[in-house]
Amino acid sequence: AVYSALFLVLNFVTVAVFYLLLGAPFIAMAQITVYAGAIMVLFLFVIMLLGAEALPATQVLPWQKYLAGGLAAVLAVEATFIFLTRARPVGEITPPDASINTITNIRELGDMLFTKYLLPFEVTSILLLVAMVGAIVLIRKEKRVH
Repeated sequence: AVYSALFLVLNFVTVAVFYLLLGAPFIAMAQITVYAGAIMVLFLFVIMLLGAEALPATQVLPWQKYLAGGLAAVLAVEATFIFLTRARPVGEITPPDASINTITNIRELGDMLFTKYLLPFEVTSILLLVAMVGAIVLIRKEKRVH
């Protein structure tokens, strides 16, 4: 289970790379900080708290290999079909309407976050603080007095 969580971190980093390729560096860094950092620490706390890393290995059924092979073949055929039918040059990309308010500057985003959206930002920070304290209380072992 721990290895699965660590590979999920790799998946989150890959999504952040996609955000960088789309020209959104703030979202990419937020993806790494929030998901690959904070959320994965929470997942690892839960895995360790439940003791899932010490579970015995599950029994592999004989039909599972055939099912996995069949699903992989279906996925390969589907990907080939999509690649052959949809692989055309991308046309001219039209810019968004001027009426859509896009924030591309990190400073503008910070100003908006700490002025217009200050209350939701503070509520979110308090919620995260409560979640951290709750995780610490759940993990902490009580000292017994003899």
